[in-house]
Amino acid sequence: MNANRREEYPRPQFVREQWMSLNGEWGFAFDDEAIGERDRWYEGDGSPFVRAIQVPFCYQSELSGIGDPSFHDVVWYRRVFAVPADYAGKRLLLHFGAVDYEARVWVNGRLVASHEGGHTPFHADITDVLTEGDNVITVRAEDYSKDVTLPRGKQFWEEKSASIFYTRTTGIWQSVWLEPVSAAHIGRIRLTPDIDRNEIQLQFFFGGIAGKAEVRLQATVSFQGEPVCTDTFSVARETEQRTIGIHDFNDHSLGRWWSPERPNLYDLELTLLVDGQAVDRVQSYFGMRKISIEDGVVLLNNRPYYMKLVLDQGYFPTGLLTAPSDDDLRRDVELTKEMGFNGARKHQKIEDPRYLYWADRLGLLVWGEMANAYHFTESYAGRITREWLQAVERDYNHPCIVAWVPLNESWGVTNILVDPQQQQHALALYHLTKSLDPMRPVISNDGWEHMKTDLVTIHDYEWRRETLQERYATKDAALAAKPAGRWLLVPGVPYEGQPILMTEFGGISFKKSDWEGWGYSGASDDEDFLKRLADVVHPMLASPVIQGFCYTQLTDVEQEINGLLTYDRRPKVPLSAIREINEGKLPSVVPQR
Repeated sequence: MNANRREEYPRPQFVREQWMSLNGEWGFAFDDEAIGERDRWYEGDGSPFVRAIQVPFCYQSELSGIGDPSFHDVVWYRRVFAVPADYAGKRLLLHFGAVDYEARVWVNGRLVASHEGGHTPFHADITDVLTEGDNVITVRAEDYSKDVTLPRGKQFWEEKSASIFYTRTTGIWQSVWLEPVSAAHIGRIRLTPDIDRNEIQLQFFFGGIAGKAEVRLQATVSFQGEPVCTDTFSVARETEQRTIGIHDFNDHSLGRWWSPERPNLYDLELTLLVDGQAVDRVQSYFGMRKISIEDGVVLLNNRPYYMKLVLDQGYFPTGLLTAPSDDDLRRDVELTKEMGFNGARKHQKIEDPRYLYWADRLGLLVWGEMANAYHFTESYAGRITREWLQAVERDYNHPCIVAWVPLNESWGVTNILVDPQQQQHALALYHLTKSLDPMRPVISNDGWEHMKTDLVTIHDYEWRRETLQERYATKDAALAAKPAGRWLLVPGVPYEGQPILMTEFGGISFKKSDWEGWGYSGASDDEDFLKRLADVVHPMLASPVIQGFCYTQLTDVEQEINGLLTYDRRPKVPLSAIREINEGKLPSVVPQR
C-alpha cells in the first residue's frame, strides 16, 4: 500500500461511522485535444486511461506517480469500485474534497455532478445509477492554466515557477470517498457559540424527511467524556434551529472556553430518529469561543489578545497543495506553536479541513483566506463570489477560524485605488462575508488599499529596526506610512478606529538546504538570522499601535527561501530561539558562527 494514501476521515467536523475511502490508484489520462467528452470516455472500457495516478495528489506532484509540471488542462480519472454489502438499503453519496478547477463526474456512464471552483467540496447522490457488482466512476477535470481571471492563489500561469508563484495544481487534490446515508438524514449543521450567554446555537439542515410520520433529533453535548446536556426535539422542516445552554462552570478564568492556550472542545453527537428508530448518527464538536473588537481593541473571549501569526502557504515538496499525510498537517500546527506563534494566516489557499481540525484540537488561530485571481472581469467577480460562499460555509464551524480574508494586496482588483467598479466588488465581498458570518472580523483587502474593513492590516518588509520603531511609534505615523508605496485606505475611505495589525513582514532569506531562492532581506549565518528576526519582531511587540503580526513565513516554498523552516520542515535555527524572540526576549542560546 502507498504510505501516502491519505486514509484519514476527510471531514472531521461531521463524522459518520460508515464510509469508504476512494483514495489510491486510479486510471488517468491527459486529454490535450479535449476529445474525451466527444468520444464518450465516460462510457468506454477504460482503454484511454493508460496511466495510473495516486489520488488525491495532482499529476504535477511527485506523490501522484506522474510528476509532470507541464500544461495539460484537461485530465480524466477512472476508478472501479463495488458497493459493500452492508450499505444495502442506504443512499450512497460520492464526495470530492476539491478538484481544480472544473469537474464533471459520471457513474456508470451517467452524469451525476458538475462543479466549478478549485478549492471547495461537492458531492452527488449516486444511488439511482448504481449496478450490482462493479461500478465505474469517471471524472473529467479542466483547468485554465493561463487564465489570470481564475481564482488560483499562488499557482503560476507559466510552466516554470518564479518569484512568488509556484507549481500549479490540476484536477483532484483532496480526498474522494463514499458515504452511505439513510433516506432521511442530517445534511449539515451550523454551530454558533455565544460565550456571553453560555449557549450554543445549532442550525440543522435535513434531507429526505418529507412525508415521514414522526421525526426527532437528539443532540448530546459532552466534555472530555462527561455528559453536559441532552436535548431532543421534533423535526418538522428541512431546516431547524435550536439553542442549548452550556452551564458547566464556563467562566473566563477557570472554565472551558476555547483559546490557543486552552483549546477546550465540546463533543456533539446528533441522532436522527424516525418513528422512534435511529436512522442517522453524526459526531461533531465545537468550541466556546468569541472573537470581537471593542473600542478599537482585538478581543478573544472578551479579553485583549495579541495575535502572533505566521504566514503559511500550505505547500509540500512532494505533494504541492496536498500534504503527504495527516501527520504532516498536524506537525505544521505543532511546529507553529513550538516557535511561539499562536496563529497562522493560511495564505492564498483554502486549506484541507484536516489542518483546521488539528488547529482546533491543538489550539491555533487561523485566518481563512480566499485563493485570489489577478485580473478583474465581471466573470471573475461571479467565480470568486460563488466559491467564497462555499468556503465560508465549509469552514464556519471551526473555532480556530477567527478572521476572513476575501482579498489580498489588491489581487484581482489591481485598479481598486481609482476604479469604482473594483471598489464596489471589494465592498460587496466584505458585506457578503459579514452577512454569512457576523461573528468574525473581515479584512476587505489585506495589506493595503482597504475599503470597508474590520481590521486595518499592513504589509511592510522593512528590515531596519530603527525604521520600524519610528514608523509604528504612533497611530498617525502608522496610518501615514506607505511601506509598499500604497495607501492603506483607498482615498476617501475614512479610518474609523479599527485595530491595526502587521500582517506581512520579515521575509528574511536564509539558505539552509539545497534549495536556491530569494527573500526580502538576507542573512549570512544563524546568528545574523536571529538578529535580523529580532530586529523586525521586537519593534512590533514594542509598538503601542500594532495589535498583532503575521511573520513571513513558516517554510521555504520552491524558489522562496524566506521560511523559518526549510521546505521539508527542518528548523533553520533552534525553535526555542524563535520562541524567545516572539516573547520579546533575545535568544538564550545563540548559535555559533
